[in-house]
Amino acid sequence: MIAAQTTAPRDGGAVVRAPLEPDAPGARDLLSDELSDPRYAEALPNWFDLLSQRVLDWFLSLFDRGVAGPPGLGLVVVLLIIAALIAVAVAVYGVPARRRRSELTEELFGARDRRTARELRRDAASAASRGDWAAAIADRFRAIARALDERTIVSVHPGTTGHGFAVMAGRAFPDQAPALAEAATTFDGVRYLGRSGDEAQYRAVADLDETLAASPSPVGRAR
Repeated sequence: MIAAQTTAPRDGGAVVRAPLEPDAPGARDLLSDELSDPRYAEALPNWFDLLSQRVLDWFLSLFDRGVAGPPGLGLVVVLLIIAALIAVAVAVYGVPARRRRSELTEELFGARDRRTARELRRDAASAASRGDWAAAIADRFRAIARALDERTIVSVHPGTTGHGFAVMAGRAFPDQAPALAEAATTFDGVRYLGRSGDEAQYRAVADLDETLAASPSPVGRAR
């Protein structure tokens, strides 16, 4: 241990400076004081950092099997896991890509119509607000067909009738087959038979549209 140094000031008194190298107890005290600084606690890894590192280490270990497995086994395992996740997502939610507006047929149930499902729903709501139930029912049923066409679940081609569409959509959504058939009958009534329709019929078609829109795309699609 080096002794404390003293210097003599101009007034003749001695000033004692701190030792250049502290002894063991003093060093422990200095180290304890320094480590108690909050900056060191903030720098320590938290639980998320530790978990992330473990996951990263596990993935990296798949690429470096060495003697435990053939070369490239880790990459194959990762690719299989990714493929399985994609397959499950497609099976539950369907293909996320939707058909572009230019790919949709211009004819919808015997009439030239280029409106999207959103536009048809908007026009149906507008007609319902003014009590034009025939127009509201027709546009809302068209919205159902257009929406399933946009989702590539049911293709609506020129010449497809309301009941023909209902049959195809019923194969894709068996639980809604009766409601689809009833909605098609209501649509034919206001579209071809001159019926005025009513609010209850419009609400039934609108509820069916909302139910189908919220349903995941089926695995087996009726194209």
